[in-house]
Amino acid sequence: MIVDTLLERIVAMQNPTCVGLDTAFEYLPEAMQAECRTATEKAEAIYAFNCDIIDAIADMVPAVKVQIAYYEALGPAGLQCFAATLAYARERGLLVIADAKRNDIGATAAQYAKALLHGEESGFASDFLTVNGYLGSDGIAPFVEESKASDRGLFVLVKTSNPSSGELQDLKLADGRTVYECMGDMVERWGAGTWGAYGYSRVGAVVGATHPAEAAVLRQRLPHTFFLIPGYGAQGGNAEMIKNSFAAGGMGGIVNNSRGILCAYRKTGGDYAEAARKACLAMKADLLSVLGEIHA
Repeated sequence: MIVDTLLERIVAMQNPTCVGLDTAFEYLPEAMQAECRTATEKAEAIYAFNCDIIDAIADMVPAVKVQIAYYEALGPAGLQCFAATLAYARERGLLVIADAKRNDIGATAAQYAKALLHGEESGFASDFLTVNGYLGSDGIAPFVEESKASDRGLFVLVKTSNPSSGELQDLKLADGRTVYECMGDMVERWGAGTWGAYGYSRVGAVVGATHPAEAAVLRQRLPHTFFLIPGYGAQGGNAEMIKNSFAAGGMGGIVNNSRGILCAYRKTGGDYAEAARKACLAMKADLLSVLGEIHA
């Protein structure tokens, strides 16, 4: 099962790092930017940049997350770049998370799932997809069904890393739970019956690194839920803050870092791909200093 594959790669590489290919054109070196005028030229430059990053980290990082908004902004050329980036990362052996945060019901949700999980006709096939569960169960069921049919996984927004997430997610319900606890409980329920060899289901949760107290609550409540953990690095999260998101043996989560890796060359100088690799090595060491050896 796909979540078992992800866990096995994390253990084999001793690295719970996900590299976010949230690649804005402005992140590219100035020399690459200077050669581009049209949307097509910008998309081609982003693809070349992404491929160089992927080549630099493919042997040491288990997964990448590709944020569709950065590609949609360039129109059709950008979406071609999105599809090509997904395909190239998978060719290089990386698991791929399509970060699209889709949210709808019924037939429309099924079409989103078909496009971004199965991907046979869209060209957008991914191993995992981020989804928004705030329409309730009938907005998630089509994604769960497609994930079962095609052996894919989901990450449902539960406690997000943005500063204002508490405006909604921390509100108390009549039964005493917070909204994020309620959503987490629903995620655990949606994944029931899809547990893999290591006890985690194919329906995971997005739990921000910037909310360690809430992460501790969720980790205890959701023993079968694998966490995608954004917010490390540029958003203020650090290794000490993410440890509450993990279970015993450093299992149960993967930590995303986007700008801190894509733009590492701006701090260190030199080649952007080499700087990205060094940033990944530093992040791995930082995470393992808190988690210790990762094992089942």
